[in-house]
Amino acid sequence: MSEVRTTEYAEFLIDIKSRIHQRQYQAFRAVNTELVALYWEIGESIERKQQKLGWGKAVVETLARDLQAEFPGRNGFSARNLWNMRDFYLAYAEHSKLQPLVAEISWAKNLVIFTRCKDELEREFYLRATARFGWTKAVLQHQVDNKSYEKYLLNQTNFDKTLSPELQAQAVLAVKDTYTFDFLELADEHSERELEQALVQNLRRFLSEMGGAFNQARNQEIFGFLNRFGAN
Repeated sequence: MSEVRTTEYAEFLIDIKSRIHQRQYQAFRAVNTELVALYWEIGESIERKQQKLGWGKAVVETLARDLQAEFPGRNGFSARNLWNMRDFYLAYAEHSKLQPLVAEISWAKNLVIFTRCKDELEREFYLRATARFGWTKAVLQHQVDNKSYEKYLLNQTNFDKTLSPELQAQAVLAVKDTYTFDFLELADEHSERELEQALVQNLRRFLSEMGGAFNQARNQEIFGFLNRFGAN
């Protein structure tokens, strides 16, 4: 290749690689969306059958056993996770505002939020933040442990000082969680080593979308952090 053609090829290769990563990212997001939708439907079905037919706890154990026989090795259909599906449905069934948000993040992250956050606004805060910044499960757990929502309301938020460098480095999209590959019947080694496409776009819109429950005057205090955090 000539030098000109070599330069053109290098740019061409970068473009193709970028397209591949983007499509991979979109594919993983689509899988996660379908998985969360499936778990919602299963949870709803279990709850409705229990209410209509008076089925007790035994039906979940039986269902788990039969599903695992049909889909051997699929941890997502354990009895514990089936109960999680039912609880997930019950947690959001009467909160239509939050239902579209749960589809934007993975099941593993949804589990963290709906099991550890009992307040509707707190759940909304973490759902939106997780989707917007592409928090991994580890980052999300750290934020919940750190009581970031409460600190935000108390005007004490200082994410960039409380988040360790190791967790900051994970703040790009990480949708390759266990349930995704379990659902696809793939092992982790089939995944990309890193999914380089960040979810963060239009960072400054995040806090403005939080609604009236969140003080807009406080938003300016962390805009600088949001830009740095989302760009990592």
